[in-house]
Amino acid sequence: MNKPILAGAFALTASLALVGAALAQSAGGLSTLRGASVEDPVAVEQVFQQETQRFNREYRQQPPLIPHSIDQYQIDLRANQCLSCHDWTNAGDRGAPTLSMTHYLDRDGNEMDHVAGTRWFCNQCHVPQANAPELVENTFEPSTGR
Repeated sequence: MNKPILAGAFALTASLALVGAALAQSAGGLSTLRGASVEDPVAVEQVFQQETQRFNREYRQQPPLIPHSIDQYQIDLRANQCLSCHDWTNAGDRGAPTLSMTHYLDRDGNEMDHVAGTRWFCNQCHVPQANAPELVENTFEPSTGR
């Protein structure tokens, strides 16, 4: 007896929510953040510049930022172009920083001669550094090093 009543109440609530959303849209109460409909192309101006000098890290264990463009880099299941300079076998010849040894440990902590699969996609932790405006207010203060 309770299940049919509960199912009816749920259906009524869902229906009212949909009707309310439709009324809000038709009343003009909703607007987009970009100021145009989804179908309209919106030109975006260049709002940041790639920085080539190295930024300081703001907290302990922060992944280093990338001081160069990676727009044309291939990073997928078969290839990782970052390793052509940053792998331990190439870094000395190329003058590039070597990957941390943590990148060569498997899930069980065993050392390997190749980058671990859990560290293969560099840009899931490392991002190109840029002097870009804040999207939201930021009150973060860097570590004091103590």
